[in-house]
Amino acid sequence: MQVTETLSQGLKREFKVVLPAADLATRLEGQLADVQAKAQIKGFRPGKVPVAHLKRLYGRSIMAEVVQEAVNEAHKKIVEDNAFRLATEPKIDFAGEKDEMEKAFEAKGDFAFTVALEVLPKIEIGSFDGIEIERLVADVADSEIDEVVTRLAEQNRAYLPKEGESAVAEAGDKTTLDFVGKIDGEPFEGGAGEDVDLILGSNSFIPGFESQVEGLRVGESRTISVAFPDDYSAPQLAGKAAEFDVTLKSVAAPAEVKIDDDLAKSFGLEDLAKLKESIRANIEKDYAAASRRKWKRGLLDALDGAYAFDLPEGLVAQEFETVWRKVEAEQKRAGRSFEDDGTTEEAARKDYFKICERRVRLGLLLADIGEKAGVKVTDEEVNQALMERVRSFPGQEKMVWDYYQKNPQALAEIRAPLFEERVVDHIVAQVKVNERKVPKEELLAVDEEESAEAAEAERSA
Repeated sequence: MQVTETLSQGLKREFKVVLPAADLATRLEGQLADVQAKAQIKGFRPGKVPVAHLKRLYGRSIMAEVVQEAVNEAHKKIVEDNAFRLATEPKIDFAGEKDEMEKAFEAKGDFAFTVALEVLPKIEIGSFDGIEIERLVADVADSEIDEVVTRLAEQNRAYLPKEGESAVAEAGDKTTLDFVGKIDGEPFEGGAGEDVDLILGSNSFIPGFESQVEGLRVGESRTISVAFPDDYSAPQLAGKAAEFDVTLKSVAAPAEVKIDDDLAKSFGLEDLAKLKESIRANIEKDYAAASRRKWKRGLLDALDGAYAFDLPEGLVAQEFETVWRKVEAEQKRAGRSFEDDGTTEEAARKDYFKICERRVRLGLLLADIGEKAGVKVTDEEVNQALMERVRSFPGQEKMVWDYYQKNPQALAEIRAPLFEERVVDHIVAQVKVNERKVPKEELLAVDEEESAEAAEAERSA
């Protein structure tokens, strides 16, 4: 086998591979000998079928196997001999003339093909001493905890049935309804319900619905006229006028809100003090997560600006294709166009392409830093993250678990973000961190860039 490098430009490599006819013939004869030993063909004793006969019957298909083995062997040898770290799968081009290919398949001519590769860039990791980031922190006020406690008490308050003359629906009451929705006089999918609980004033239903239920007595019916919002989640209903035939089946008035140890016990906690401790811990956890998102973005921005290297075009293209498919699918689902979002398809493509370049650059950089630092993610950590993912599919746990266990690539998608967070922690331990105390509003504020990143993360999930 003759291997000649024909291109070395940036991250691209190309090799011409020639398999001499004599080598092809030797490989073919070896394969035919294996077939002869096992062949059972009518009219011949087992293992005694003439090779020439087997060649007439199976020569072409066996030669196809020989060629495939040679191709696999060639690109494996190229990668190993050059210690390449591949960015994408090799591309094989059988560019010979038809008659040349025919001769090769008959082992009467050399077989030539091209192996095109794209390798990962070599990144020189420097010191992180010059990187500076800001970590925002916010205190949890007692008033925040009290607000949560009050909200929990209101959500878990008791409702006392109204009867007789008082059985009239009022704001704040819990009602049980039957309803049928119609558009242009015709019922529509998802527009009907039976024994549906609705607290009037909760704004759980579309605007105007709940206020029109007020005044109904138990057993009474009423036709309610409303309009779906223009940005309603179901595009086929957005902006349309509808009528609902509503029947009030029962109504209950809210009891007095009680904030005491019994409230805490309803959540499985010992007393009110323990409930407040739990709430504080949860808020602190949320604040820490918000702070991490901000300083991590600052760190990634700094790394993105500090390192410049060639990006594998194939990786960027793969990333862009994946993201763009999801963008188009989301637009179709929402019934929106680029113009609705104040842009054009061309401008959106450019913006998303830049996002993909950044993601590939940072992904390669973090992977290289993590590898050189010996950052590891244990199987136990992966299984724990997988269990969290599985729990988000109630009733389908086993199916989801089995899917990940049988698909290494899917499991790698669970491991990847864990690895990234470990690498980020490794880096941040070496940079200068300036801590600044801020009001919670500033900590929790989401700017346009964060919002775009969150939307993109959701598309990639």
